[in-house]
This record gives sequence, C-alpha cells and structure tokens, in this order.
Amino acid sequence: MTFRTTSPSADYVEDVSPGSGALPPRAWYASSDARSLSLNGSWRFRLSATADAEDDSFAAEGHDAGDWAEVTVPGHWVLQGHGSPVYTNHLYPFPVDAPRVPTENPTGDHLRVFDLPEDWPDPAEGGAVLRFDGVESCARVWLNGTEIGEFKGSRLPHEFAVGGLLKTVGNILAVRVHQWSAGSYLEDQDQWWLPGIFRDVTLLHRPAGSALDFFVHASYDHVTGEGTLRVDSDVDGRVTVPALDIDVATGEPVTVPVEPWSAETPRLYDGELVTAGERVPLRIGFRTVALEDGLIKVNGRAVLFKGVNRHEWHPERGRALDLETMREDVLLMKRHNVNAVRTSHYPPHPAFLELCDEYGLWVIDECDLETHGFVEQDWRDNPVDDDRWTPALLDRAARMVERDKNHPSVVIWSLGNEAGTGRGLTAMAEWIRGRDASRLVHYEGDVDCRDTDVYSRMYAFHEEVERIGRGLDGGTLKRRRLPFILCEYGHAMGNGPGGIADYQRLFESHERLQGGFIWEWIDHGVKDDRYGYAYGGDFGEELHDGNFVCDGLLFPDRTPSPGLVEFKKVVEPVAISGDGADGAVRIVNKQDFADLSALAFTWAFQVDGETIESGSLPVPALAAGESAEVKLPAPPEGVPGGAETQWTVRAVLAEDTAWAPRGHVVAWGLLPVAARALPSVAATEGPVPDGALITLGPASFDARTGALRTIGSVEVTGLRLDVWRAPTDNDEGAPWQSDVRHGELWRKLGLHRMRHRLDAVESGGDALTVRTRVAPAGWEVGLATVYRWTSDGNRLRLTVSVTPEGDWTVPLPRLGVRFGLSEAEAVTWFGGGPGEAYPDTRAASQVGRWRSTVDGMQTPYVRPQENGARADVRWAELGGLRIEGDPEFWFSARRWTNEQLDAARHRTDLVPGGTVWVNLDHGQHGIGSQSCGPGPLPRYYLNAAPAEFSFVFSEVR
Repeated sequence: MTFRTTSPSADYVEDVSPGSGALPPRAWYASSDARSLSLNGSWRFRLSATADAEDDSFAAEGHDAGDWAEVTVPGHWVLQGHGSPVYTNHLYPFPVDAPRVPTENPTGDHLRVFDLPEDWPDPAEGGAVLRFDGVESCARVWLNGTEIGEFKGSRLPHEFAVGGLLKTVGNILAVRVHQWSAGSYLEDQDQWWLPGIFRDVTLLHRPAGSALDFFVHASYDHVTGEGTLRVDSDVDGRVTVPALDIDVATGEPVTVPVEPWSAETPRLYDGELVTAGERVPLRIGFRTVALEDGLIKVNGRAVLFKGVNRHEWHPERGRALDLETMREDVLLMKRHNVNAVRTSHYPPHPAFLELCDEYGLWVIDECDLETHGFVEQDWRDNPVDDDRWTPALLDRAARMVERDKNHPSVVIWSLGNEAGTGRGLTAMAEWIRGRDASRLVHYEGDVDCRDTDVYSRMYAFHEEVERIGRGLDGGTLKRRRLPFILCEYGHAMGNGPGGIADYQRLFESHERLQGGFIWEWIDHGVKDDRYGYAYGGDFGEELHDGNFVCDGLLFPDRTPSPGLVEFKKVVEPVAISGDGADGAVRIVNKQDFADLSALAFTWAFQVDGETIESGSLPVPALAAGESAEVKLPAPPEGVPGGAETQWTVRAVLAEDTAWAPRGHVVAWGLLPVAARALPSVAATEGPVPDGALITLGPASFDARTGALRTIGSVEVTGLRLDVWRAPTDNDEGAPWQSDVRHGELWRKLGLHRMRHRLDAVESGGDALTVRTRVAPAGWEVGLATVYRWTSDGNRLRLTVSVTPEGDWTVPLPRLGVRFGLSEAEAVTWFGGGPGEAYPDTRAASQVGRWRSTVDGMQTPYVRPQENGARADVRWAELGGLRIEGDPEFWFSARRWTNEQLDAARHRTDLVPGGTVWVNLDHGQHGIGSQSCGPGPLPRYYLNAAPAEFSFVFSEVR
C-alpha cells in the first residue's frame, strides 16, 4: 500500500508547467483612461512550514484572519520578520532532484479585503483583470472563494480575468505563495532567495472594446531621416501622434520625418491608441536595430555599450522597489556616464524600462532564467535540455517579450543567464525571432552563437579580448563574423574593479569590441543592526556564498563607490588631453550620435593644486567622432618659481537636463605645465646623544632602538616598514579559480606577520642610520631595510632603502612606512583625490589640494578591507605634521591598524582606537577584479625590487 506524503492540492508546486488560469501575456502600460485599483498595502499574513500544512479554507468568505500577522505588499516576508533570507551564488539551497522540492517549504498565505471605489464602472460595462507583476516563486490565487489559477515565473507578470467574481464591497483576495517550487530550478540567479508578493498587485477595469495586446513598430531610416510607425492591435482602433500630424488606423503604416531615439538623444513622441473602449497613452521612440557589417548598429551607427548589470535591490525592501528608487538608479547611471543596462538576470519592474526610454539607456532585457546549480553535476538533467520544461521556458520568453516589446530602449533580448545549453534555449530563440525580428538575441552560454546574434563572454582576460578584437579568436565561422561584448566584466566586489581603463582602451581600439557591462550595479547588503549590512551567512544559512552578494558600484544605501567614480571617468563621452605647456587642448567627441552642443567647456589654471584663474573655453559643437585642437588662454603671470602648475579643462552641461543640472561635470582632463620642485633638506645638523634619547633637529629617537619618538611636540609611535594590507576581495580571488590568487599567497608567505630585526643603530656625522631586516617567520626571504634620518634643524628627512633578499616569487601588497599619531582629525593634502586610487584604479584621481577628515578618508566597504589610499600625494598635513614626499606617494590614515582591518568581517567590527595609523607608501599592488575575473595586469604588480624613497617631516604650527 502506498501513502502520499503531500496533499494532492499541492501537486502544482512541483509541476513543471508554468501554471494555469492566466491570460495570454500582453504589452504593459502604466495607465489609461480605464479605471484601476492598486491592491498594494497591508495584507493579512500567515506563515506555514510546508506547502500543505494548511487547507484552503482561508480563501473562503467568512474566514477569521483576525489573529494573523500583517505584511506589506509589495514585499518579502523574510524581510518583515517572518523567516530569514538565504543567499547563494549558484548552489541550490535544497537538494537537486528536479522538479521535486523539500517538504520544508515556507508557505505564506496572504489575504486582502477590498471594496470597489464608488465610481467603479458597473460590471455590465466590461470585465476586470487582476494583475500580479511579480511573486516568488509560486502562487495560487482565489477571489471571493473561487480559485482562479496558479503560476510560476517570479519576475514576470500574470493576469487573470475576474470580472464575474467581483462584488461592490467585501472582496476577498487570497494568495498562497510557496518559497520553493519547480520554478525555483529555473531561477538560480546570483542573489538572495526572497519569497513573497514583491511587485504590484492591481485590479484593472476592462471596458467593452478596450485594448488587449498591441505592438508599436517604430523604425527609423537613417538615410532619409524618416520614421515609419505601425501599431498592430488585437482590437481595432486609431493611433494619433499630434507632434507628427499622425492619425491612422491600427495596422496601417505611416512614414514621416522624425527625430530618432537613441540613448544619447532619447526623443519620445507622445501618442495615443484609441479603441472603442479605451484610450492608451503611447511614448514612441523611432529607432532601428540591425546586425550589419558584423556590428550592432542602431540607426545606421555602431554603438559602444558602457554598461552595468542591474539587479533590483533595496537594503530594507529587497527587490520590492518603488518608482523613486528606480528613478534614482537611472539618474545615477546617467550622471556617471553609464549608457546601457543589462537587466540581470530577469526583466525588471516594467516602470524601470519606461525610465530608460525617457532618460536614455540601451537595454539588454534578460529573461527570468538561470539553472546555474546544474553545473555541479556537469549539467546533467538540466531543464533547458529537457522537453518537459520547454513550455515553461517559452512561457517565460513570451511574458518578457510581450510585456516589454514597446520600449525603444530595449535593443536586445537575452534568453537568460548561465543555464548551460539545450533544445529549450533554441526554442526560445526561435520563438522570439518569430515574434520580434526588430531586435537581436543574446545568450552568453551559447559559445558557438548557434542561436544568438552576438558573441558574448564573461570576465575574459584583457589579452583574450584583444585577440577577439583583432579577429584571432577562432571558433565557428558564424561567431567570428559577429560583434563581441563582455556581458559581465570588472567584478565590483569590494575595492575595485581594477583594470577597467585597460578594457576601455581595447573597446575603443577595435571595432568588433562593442563594450561591456560591469558586474554589477549595487551591493545586495541587507540593513542589519548587528552588522550595518548583512551578507551571506549572517542569517544562519546552511549553504551560502558570503559577501559575494556585495559586488556593486553602489553601496547598499546607493552611495556611489570609488568604482563608480572610476567608471564614470573611464567611459566619459568626451576625451580631453594635451600637453599643457604648448597652450592647446585636444577635444574628442566619443559619443555615437550626439554632437557637443549640449556641453560647455571651462578651464582652470592651478598653482600647487589651487585654482588662481578660471574661465570658459570656446569649443565647436563637434559631431560624434570628431576632434579639434583648441587654444588655451595665456597662463597667468606672476607664478612663483618652483611651483607645480597645470590646466584643468572640464566639459559640463550647458543647461539643465532631465537627469542633471546645468554645470554637472561630464568629463575632465588635466594638462600638466610645470613640475614641482622636489623637497630638499640640507643635512646641517647631526644627531646628538641625550641619555636614553638621541635628538636630531626637531626630532627625538630612542637611543637603543633608533625608533622615532617625537617631531617637535608631536608624538610618533611605531614607525617602520610596512608591506601588509588587509586583502581586498579581489586580492583574495575566488576559490574556484585556478590562476594565482595573491591574497592567499601573501598569507602563506606570512606577509601579515612580518618580524623586524634590529641590526644596527649608527649615530654619527650628519645622519642617524638604523639598519634592519624585515622578514616573515618560516621563510628565507626578507627585506634589508635602512632608515637614514637627516635634518636642517627645522625639518626632518627620512630616506628608506629596501633591498630584497632571497627568492621573492610573489609581489608585495604595499611598500612604505607606517606610524601612529596620538591625535589627528582634519587632513589636508596636495595630490590625487578626492577619493581613493590604486595603480589600476586611478583614472578618476584628480591632482589638486584636498581637505577631509580621518574618518572621511575611509571607504565603507560592506566587508572591511584595504581602502582609502590617495595616490600621487606631494604633501599631506594631519595631526600637527606636514609630510612631503620624494617621489610622490600613496597616503592613508585610519583609526585602526591594517591587522585590525584585516580581522574585521563587518563594518561594526571596526572600533576606533586611541591612535591614528598613517601609511606613506612608495608602492601599492594593483587591484584587478579577481573576485570573479582576472587579477591585476602584470604592469600593476608591486614586485619585490630594490627601492629608495624619502619623506620630509615638519611640525605644523
């Protein structure tokens, strides 16, 4: 005898079908003159441990839910005090036995009671549709006790006809949501698993004769300058576009002169689709996407994607985003010169695409599909190569395409992400092409490009990308004739990504390379009183991938990271360069479509980092791709000898725009004129023994150890060579990588526990010399280090000489000196700023005079790590000291040691101490993006080699 272990009523949870009862997918639009009622807000909620723990009686009229909890919809119940979120990169957080899921399946019953507004049309005047824009991962729905359907496809819309079930008052909407379902196997994206009704729920009145589905075809002929509009509609009607004097029947094409839509010039025409029962506003952008000459072209021109991958995220609401948060994302992208978005790895809230249309962003719209966890069994039983799952795959493709097809910003459809290969993907590509031949098809996993129009890769190394650009990559003939993009690169986890300027130089050097998309837009940190922001493992998950979920260009609160500031500079649409001494600047318009008429140019002349004169710079309105040499004004007179001078030329918005105010800096360039005079200290005073101390000019030293004690009245502790930095996520690399991971090698070698042996203290003549050997226990390698101190009576010069000993097979994390100050708050420096920079992340570092505080110099990465170094510093002042460098140096200051920073796992682990620790570095190792990509290029290695560098200290009075 066989007994079922689950209720038959829950069998749909493990059914591979997409569901039942839903209406065919159709185009989404924000509003029309038909009535609608938002059902967002407070819902009654009950959580059960299994899918069948409760019967269906809660959906019946009269059920008493008075003792239930309440949750906010849109929202995730695990972020509202009911259960906990789970983070995995690619491992399924349950046993892989598709389509089966665990018996332990958190299930949330939701109830919403609502009345129809008094002015809601009479039921005899049409029908009604209930729309869910997003529910994770499987939902079953009842209205007024009648079951209307169930569905899977978390980030996709589902609509149900409910007109015959509505009442004037006391409508009861019941929704049962299961965290795990067969659909979960298709949704293994790198993100938190967050069950709930997380997008809008809306009741739509559908008048008789209202619009059903419609398709806006708006192409552009770049030769004639004309656009052709045709709106196909399931219901006959008329289309009007007043600005173009268009008034035509649906299905009828009309060709008129238009201004085309592009991400740089997002011209939209307001129109209207009028049927017998509804008036639907249209926002029409004319543009044509084509694969021509082996390139992605829009309106006849090749485009260069300067993109980001965007997951939807809010640190308190998860993937439940409101319109203003979406708008904030788009505005931040535009202000940082981002021109493209890949909606990784699912269609976003549809309102986000409206914003992309309005403000101007190219979009790769990606289907809600990823089966990455099957890689652990060599893709065996992968659903995308199993015909039983193909209807679900086609349903997901159709719901994406039909919902989003009227957005001009969407130029490429993506089949999904990291789902292996199989017949189901081919079926999806064929269906998409049959439905919409006006866009290209993308899928990174299609290595031979059998089903796709773009050769796409993730995290390819620079050398390989260059070979691809030169056409030397091999592969099938079809692939070699296709354009190339990096759909993911520059993994922005923690400090970094490094090397993106080197990628951009390749993109701009080879026509076939049409750009890429940084991974990713925002850190998925969960706001948490314990840690500041929590990441994988902080909620007791059985399986998790730690802070791999915090890999964005924005911190969780949407503060731009140094990585985003760097990206803005690297991809800026205007190149400004030249030799400041020859009195001219070269301006290059790097845009694909727009001229420079929207920009104004300014100049500033700086002396020792401070602007003494500035003005406007006349620059012609260069067309896309054009360049010009522009004469600079005569330099100001009276500049003191030995001063460092430079021009700074900026391109700023000439007028207010929809995305930034007048004066917003779009691009800038520094043009050096005269180099600074290096600091010089004549050794006119020698060391003087004074009991347990030695004095030298303004300084005192320990007579036995040679350790610096004071400079004037400023106490100094622990000055010595420092080679350790708290490894960044990119130093640590990823455990699955087979190439060298420097963070791991540094720890193995013991660079975090260096011993400092004192060999000699030599006091005589004009110098105090301290000889040491700095080396890790257990190994023969070391650094012979000599500190030589001299003074002119007022200033103190330290010259550090470092000679490697033994066979150093790994580069150093850093090379410089570290010391402690008992007090320091305000910081001023002349050098790179305002933010941090490292050897391969320094494009955005502007040489100038900057002011901050010790606390303000920290970069608050979600997982603490090396941060805050300012590059190319000439001098710095803090804690009563002025420090000048010969040559320029990296400078950082923090209220904890590098070792304490290394030990911290969350921001809250960092507790300020009584000492400010200052690092003056002659060199820093590069950053790279090895948290999921290549490490730093060899030219950014800090190899162990003989080095000599000097600092001049003086007391600031």
